[in-house]
Amino acid sequence: MFTAFLFACLLAGGGIERAFAAVDPGVAVAPGTVVGAATEPTVISSSPSNWATEIPTSTNSSENVVTGTVVTATFSEPMDAATLNSPSSSWENLPTFTVKETTGNDVAGTVAMNEAKTEAIFTPSLSALKPNTSYTATITTAARNASGVALAHPIEWSFTTNAVELTSQAPVSLGDAGMFAILTKSGITDVFPSTVTGDVGASPITGAAIHLECTEVSGTIYSVNAAGPLPCRVTDPTLLTTAVANMQTAYTNAAGRSNPNFVNLGAGQIGGLTLVPGLYKWTTSVLISTNVTLSGGANGVWIFQIEGKLTQANGTQMILAGGAVPKNIFWQTSGAVSIGTTAKAEGVILGKTMIAMKTGASAKGRLLAQTAVTLEQNAVTQP
Repeated sequence: MFTAFLFACLLAGGGIERAFAAVDPGVAVAPGTVVGAATEPTVISSSPSNWATEIPTSTNSSENVVTGTVVTATFSEPMDAATLNSPSSSWENLPTFTVKETTGNDVAGTVAMNEAKTEAIFTPSLSALKPNTSYTATITTAARNASGVALAHPIEWSFTTNAVELTSQAPVSLGDAGMFAILTKSGITDVFPSTVTGDVGASPITGAAIHLECTEVSGTIYSVNAAGPLPCRVTDPTLLTTAVANMQTAYTNAAGRSNPNFVNLGAGQIGGLTLVPGLYKWTTSVLISTNVTLSGGANGVWIFQIEGKLTQANGTQMILAGGAVPKNIFWQTSGAVSIGTTAKAEGVILGKTMIAMKTGASAKGRLLAQTAVTLEQNAVTQP
């Protein structure tokens, strides 16, 4: 149990370095609870978060691999990866990162660390967790930081899966294409003035096909040659070749995601709907005739696979709710994309062909087109 008092470590100059609570020895605490001395590592956040409900039973990774829902712990400082292991990866030592059902049964899985050694990632061996089941994740005090200092207390958090099997999606990796607000293979036309917040590029077409003026872009305009807009253009064909290849890879990844949560929703008419995170697939074109709402948390991911065209009607909006963010919304579209007059779009548009912004339309996201992008006094802001 927590004791009743809190106290602070003060810097020599009188500022507060870190406030921490005294906790009875051996008592597990939830991620984000500040305990122990400032030099001791702790878990500052987790995914799923503590007491989260309706968690998907599986995860589709950015490599398009479906596994049971991945459980992660983010630490306050770099950790010694050798001290973080799972029941499946540790035969000689006791596991330090476990996920168990309420019944006490271990979830088989493996633990990996990110490059910075600040995030431990538990990937279940099974393709899905059980639906409508409570799970508890635990990291023991055998986990140590890079200097050999152990956690002051075990870290423990619980979550409950969705009542039915549901697969969540990892964001689509954009690689160097993620540098750009607008990236095309065939150029950019423009009715002045437009406003682009972010970088712009075109390849393999000559820079003469980029018709934006320098005053319209708050970022860098990259060209394959010296024909790009002056005086602001930067000639970098190598970067552009890589970015365009990454754009095409991202399109293929989004198109190849499997096990859609929704197929041909609304027969392609999604105006007026509220869409939760997930993978959506249409074998038709998609029309947004009235406002559409995307509702989910900041970690929610939407991937829309559209075999036909994407058309957003004049004056309509894509409304984000519940903390949803544009960088986690991906519109993979085989046909042409048209964002109507004064319409407001959200997310990353991965277009196989043209992306056309009509007069006064705006987009918070990225326009990544394998042919051309057309602008007509638009605002494009990268997330």
